[in-house]
Amino acid sequence: MAKRVEPTARQMRLAVELRRLRDAAGLSSREAAALLGVSAPQISQIESGLAGVSEKRLRRLAANYSCSDTELIGALVAMAKDRTKGWWEEYRERLPTPFLDLAELEHYATFLREVQLLFVPGPLQTEHYARAVFSARVPALPAEEIELRVRHRMQRKAAIEATRYEAVVHEAALRIMVSDRSTSRAQLTHILAVAEGEHVAVRVIPFHLEGFANAASSMTYAGGAVPKLDTVVRDGPHGAAFLDSEAQLGASRTLFHRVEAASLDPDRSRDFIHRLAKEL
Repeated sequence: MAKRVEPTARQMRLAVELRRLRDAAGLSSREAAALLGVSAPQISQIESGLAGVSEKRLRRLAANYSCSDTELIGALVAMAKDRTKGWWEEYRERLPTPFLDLAELEHYATFLREVQLLFVPGPLQTEHYARAVFSARVPALPAEEIELRVRHRMQRKAAIEATRYEAVVHEAALRIMVSDRSTSRAQLTHILAVAEGEHVAVRVIPFHLEGFANAASSMTYAGGAVPKLDTVVRDGPHGAAFLDSEAQLGASRTLFHRVEAASLDPDRSRDFIHRLAKEL
């Protein structure tokens, strides 16, 4: 198989999981290569996402690593066999790679949970809202790239039409006018329409909530085929960070459930958003 130039986030995740299995087995890459009958550089390429791995080799590796988690092995096999070219690939070399990685992650997610404090979650944004957000970036983006980002964001909406989506949004994000009153009103109305879906739940954290210190930053939690393959995306000073260690996943699950418990339930949240829209 030809060597990859730029592995996708999904390909890298498969590589990381295979490395974790080898580490758990206490084997060096040279020892793993000997058991598989390949060279050590081949194992290194697989574990760095630069080369794919066949189902046969993956199952042999799992057996050599004494991995008995059949659900995890099955999920890794599915990842290894997947050759899908998603819609996001049309943006490769046109938008920053994290945009593609996030779209890919959402596409394969078994569920999505999101916490947003200052902006409406991306999958819930209207075109005008998204354009206002991207237009305010410093340094300013070229008009062509703004339109590419807006179109990409609108296409991401397909993910929440196909899977369970839960968003916890702070009142600040709903009240901040990224553009004008008309844009804000249309944005709130759109959230209400999307929240009518059976698989969508939107919760609001009101300003009057006391003792709220459970969400220092926004995050997206994407469910994998098995819990070990979940992923958390956190915003950072240099862009989005994709986290997947057991400790990071555990902390993020706890954080989301605490924030969820502190927020208004979906029905009260819809009433809350409706009142905000009427104020505009």
